[in-house]
Amino acid sequence: MKLKSERLIIPEVEWDDLNDIFILESQPEVDEYNTLGIPKNIHVTREHLRPFIEDRKAEVRKKYCWTIRLGTSKKFIGLAGMTLTADRFKMGEIWYNLMPQYWTRGYATEATKKLIRFGFECLKLHRIEAGVATGNIRSIKVLEKVGMTNEGIRRKILPIRGYWVDNYHFAILEDDPWD
Repeated sequence: MKLKSERLIIPEVEWDDLNDIFILESQPEVDEYNTLGIPKNIHVTREHLRPFIEDRKAEVRKKYCWTIRLGTSKKFIGLAGMTLTADRFKMGEIWYNLMPQYWTRGYATEATKKLIRFGFECLKLHRIEAGVATGNIRSIKVLEKVGMTNEGIRRKILPIRGYWVDNYHFAILEDDPWD
């Protein structure tokens, strides 16, 4: 399954992407608001990816993970994902990370719009959520640009480098304007 936008191709992650993803997750700037922490080695990254790749075989999928690539060159610039809740709630939670040299160019917004479209049109979700550390101004702007609503704060929920950090809870509903 491959998503496409004007400037990006967003194919599902493959084992061949492991090295690119390890490099992404090893960037201190990317790790600033990431609860995973910088992986100690590529094997940690492999175990992080394993559930997303293995879930493809499930009768009912609950996990999706895509690489974000420039459409012209297919160069890896980031990673995005969606995790679904129980079917009756028709909800998914999205996330994304980009290599720092591609920040502030609109790529995160473009990729996030494709994830939202996929969630509502293909998966028939009712609600799509995203959490973001309150200090992560760049990501907050992305979620606002794609039409998500800040529904409030979850206090001290994110374990980041030994500290508990507050998190804004964003969501968009299928009947909200989203495209």
